[in-house]
Amino acid sequence: MQVAADNHAQLMDSVYRGQRHIYDLTRKYYLLGRDDLISDLNLPQGGTVLEVGCGTGRNLALMGQYWPLTQLFGLDISDEMLKSAKQNLSRADMMGRAKLARGDAADFDAMDVFGRTHFDRIVFSYTLSMIPDWQGALRQAFARLSKNGSIHIVDFGMQQDMPDWFRSILLAWLRNFHVAPRDGLAEFVTQLAKEAGQPCRTTSLYRDYTQMTVIGRAGTPK
Repeated sequence: MQVAADNHAQLMDSVYRGQRHIYDLTRKYYLLGRDDLISDLNLPQGGTVLEVGCGTGRNLALMGQYWPLTQLFGLDISDEMLKSAKQNLSRADMMGRAKLARGDAADFDAMDVFGRTHFDRIVFSYTLSMIPDWQGALRQAFARLSKNGSIHIVDFGMQQDMPDWFRSILLAWLRNFHVAPRDGLAEFVTQLAKEAGQPCRTTSLYRDYTQMTVIGRAGTPK
């Protein structure tokens, strides 16, 4: 498992070594629903939020603006992306309440890397479609969720309601970035939520271009 994680880390570093400098500028046009997810987090005062696959830190910085007392935690497997995250959070004057760590989403020791075991909110923003063991990452998130906490997911849907030509082009283009929408994601999350005795709701947006999911009693997607 460690060899696979190291190989994936090297792959992500190679993809984002140059891309990280233009990532936020280009992705805002097609990573839809991220800001809706953030505005719906409903974080408790002084709460904690972990973003799994925090990338450039763009989302964490926005969360910090919404909730000034929130403690911010970001995990990413790419050292290259973490460089940008540190720069962006430093620029936003948030590194004093933010902690970033490199790790595998499906296999990390939260106490070791963050000094705590549970979080009030755990966020996956267009990352499950890039994580090889996305099921393992979700199981890890359930194990790291605090009492009365919630998991928030936004990612590509399967574009079932899109024209066939659009769907084919989009999926082919996403493969260039090692992105694959997860068929069966909603069903898998629903089953995990049921096992944990947690409510779960998935909403399809923009003709199934995007899917948003919330697991837990703290908030619902728009």
